[in-house]
Amino acid sequence: MATLVCFHAHPDDEAIATGGAMAKAADQGHRVVLVTATRGEHGEVRPGVLAEGELLWERRLEELAAAARVLGVHRHEVLGYQDSGMSGTPENDHPASFWQADVDEAAGRLAAILAEESADVLTVYDDHGGYGHPDHIQVHRVGVRAAELAGTARVYEATMDADRMREMLERAARGEEGPESPVVAMAREMLAGPLPEFGSPAAAITTRVDVTPWLDRKRNALALHASQVDPDSWFLALSPEGFAQAFGVENFIRRGAAPGLVEDDLLAGIG
Repeated sequence: MATLVCFHAHPDDEAIATGGAMAKAADQGHRVVLVTATRGEHGEVRPGVLAEGELLWERRLEELAAAARVLGVHRHEVLGYQDSGMSGTPENDHPASFWQADVDEAAGRLAAILAEESADVLTVYDDHGGYGHPDHIQVHRVGVRAAELAGTARVYEATMDADRMREMLERAARGEEGPESPVVAMAREMLAGPLPEFGSPAAAITTRVDVTPWLDRKRNALALHASQVDPDSWFLALSPEGFAQAFGVENFIRRGAAPGLVEDDLLAGIG
């Protein structure tokens, strides 16, 4: 049995980026540990979601616990930093924010968990956090340093296939998801200008994990983050076929991999 530790920035990130890989590992008898840097205090609050007097972070931790159960997570820890908000917002500068955390101090917190779990594999994000979010960039920095401190040799950077993403947007813009799909307008709007820096080029990706058998659980886990994910959002508005095309493969870059490495499993050859 191997131990997979997935390090994420906020509640709901785990379902989007590594939900399928975690469910797959759990079903194959491996130990799955989820570590979240923040409680997601500064996410956008959907109207009418919170009860009177309820704080967003309280709801998000409940949602996270429910999603973790669906994905088969054995242990979940929150490092306790404050959500840094989106890039360029005042929350970036708060001294308690994850973005402002000392990298070695934060890495020490994560390294303690890695050592306690004798982690075989750690997932973080790519060096620009997938799309430039401050907390996601910090997950990369802290996670890489924590692996060094704990001696966790196998580290994967969760990313998106930027080339495939453009192809999917172009198909959606042509109405292939159906002319009335809410995905169509979003795709056309995104393609109307320069695309943000999402993910990594296909050539940089070393590891593509087919999570098709676990897509229902991935989608259900995502839907449980109801404070953040509207049922009509792009994520959940996709048809089952469209969801499979968008999320049926989870992409990673294995740090230090030899040139030309092509893998289909994070835990290959372990346990």
